[in-house]
Amino acid sequence: MYKNDRIFNYIGHVLMLIVTVMTLLPFILLISSSFTDNDAILRYGYGFIPSVFSTFAFEWLFITNGEIILRAYGISFLLTILGVILSIVITTPLAYGMAKQGLPLRKIIIMYVFLTMIFNGGLVPTYLNYTQVFGLKDTFWALLIPNLLTNGFFVLLMKSYFATSIPNEILEAASIDGASETRIMLQVAVPMAKPIIATIAIFVAINYWNDWLNGFVYLARRTDLASIQVLLNRIMQNVQVLQQNAAAIGGEAAVGLAQTPIVAVRMAMAVMGVLPIVLVYPFVQKNFVKGITLGGVKG
Repeated sequence: MYKNDRIFNYIGHVLMLIVTVMTLLPFILLISSSFTDNDAILRYGYGFIPSVFSTFAFEWLFITNGEIILRAYGISFLLTILGVILSIVITTPLAYGMAKQGLPLRKIIIMYVFLTMIFNGGLVPTYLNYTQVFGLKDTFWALLIPNLLTNGFFVLLMKSYFATSIPNEILEAASIDGASETRIMLQVAVPMAKPIIATIAIFVAINYWNDWLNGFVYLARRTDLASIQVLLNRIMQNVQVLQQNAAAIGGEAAVGLAQTPIVAVRMAMAVMGVLPIVLVYPFVQKNFVKGITLGGVKG
């Protein structure tokens, strides 16, 4: 039996190594291409080692849009931090209450939360509500609030953690000692639920950081409020349009547009968009894995 376990573990490690390498290869190719000369990419194609090393794509981005990019990074960081904090504040009490067997109308609330994972109002009614009823168009809140409304998956994930990973005896002991339900949640349940909170926090952070649709839909005139993803998307569209019309423009402007490192810039933009998440993830990986493992148990 021991020998069979060793063989199983060996095969598992080999398979996980293969999956890890397959996951990392596209990211390595992305970084390599962003530091490759644009003409070299067009001539030799993409490679894991830059055929002609160049930082011109990043230089071009920061020279032409440096101040705007830095402001967009600031907007993205502020948006992500506020979104994570407010999402956790909203999700935690609801999930904790749903995990309590004695909660009135508990099954109805759980069903209601579950239904939000299946049905939604659609883009047009949502747009009309946010712009005409709540007046969020061309405001920072248009980037924050649409993603802030409680995500059913996160609520159910945290509810399962509260129900299966926190002993009910501990909560009952705190209640016998005279602690209120709010105090039990804040001082007993929440500290014990750090893994699932960290897991949901990183999910929410990724959603906010990668979101470009809200900025694309709700920011018409206030382009100064664009997050980094929205800005990079708009820069890419503008560069493509200008380059496609370079021949019609004529003169020195056409020559300058033709020399724009469009392919390398595309890769550089992707690196700039994903890099902060990649840098933060290792610090929360332990809690993330533990939260997914324990929170995925049915309660």
